[in-house]
Amino acid sequence: MTMDLDLQSRLLYRDGLMLVLDKPAGVPVHRGPKAAAGDINLEQFFGQLAFGLPRAPSLAHRLDKDTSGCLVLGRHRKALETLGLLFKQGKVGKTYWAVVEGGPDGEDGLIDRPLGRRDATRGWWMKVDEDGQEARTRWRVMGRGVDAEGRPLAWLALEPLTGRTHQLRVHCASMGWPILGDTVYGTAPRTGGPMLHLHARDVVVPISKNREPVRVRAPAPAHMLERLAACGWTGEESAAPAPGPAPTPP
Repeated sequence: MTMDLDLQSRLLYRDGLMLVLDKPAGVPVHRGPKAAAGDINLEQFFGQLAFGLPRAPSLAHRLDKDTSGCLVLGRHRKALETLGLLFKQGKVGKTYWAVVEGGPDGEDGLIDRPLGRRDATRGWWMKVDEDGQEARTRWRVMGRGVDAEGRPLAWLALEPLTGRTHQLRVHCASMGWPILGDTVYGTAPRTGGPMLHLHARDVVVPISKNREPVRVRAPAPAHMLERLAACGWTGEESAAPAPGPAPTPP
């Protein structure tokens, strides 16, 4: 990974309160406790996104290191407080695309399985736990296909109705169709396998009381294109995520 990341070229939306960034897969959003010297993270480059304000924007939520797509930033303290409350209250709409191994028997459904820590010493490592926190994910099959070796795949739209750590990855794995490239909850090898096929496709943020919600879509990442096409995606990117005003251009 290059030591210089051009975030302005990855900007999907900008207004006076918030930014939406197309996060690249493989880059953590902030420096973790086990980061080595020379490792980069997105926060290092947020100074590129100040656009005349005295301070750089800050994260309004998180995406896993290997997840790509829509990442929301607040441009100042008051905006961050508003965004934090919207995320906490579940008022931000989020749709992810995933390519999973195998796939569901049906065409849509709801996963309602509480999640808890698998290991108390590693808070991010999760499992289905009846004594854990409520976790619900709505899913819909967008297409089906096979990989180059003839193994079945499914392209899913996933909507997390709660915001638990690794929720989509654990839920999919618990149903018997892990996300392709998941080295923790799936079958992918630690090295040499495909990248995680999980992408934050659409975000809908009701940031202003006097305006329609901001609706932003992130283009499908390069590492998912082959399997998405195998599942029937035509590559069409022009359709809006939902009715509403177009986002303000950067």
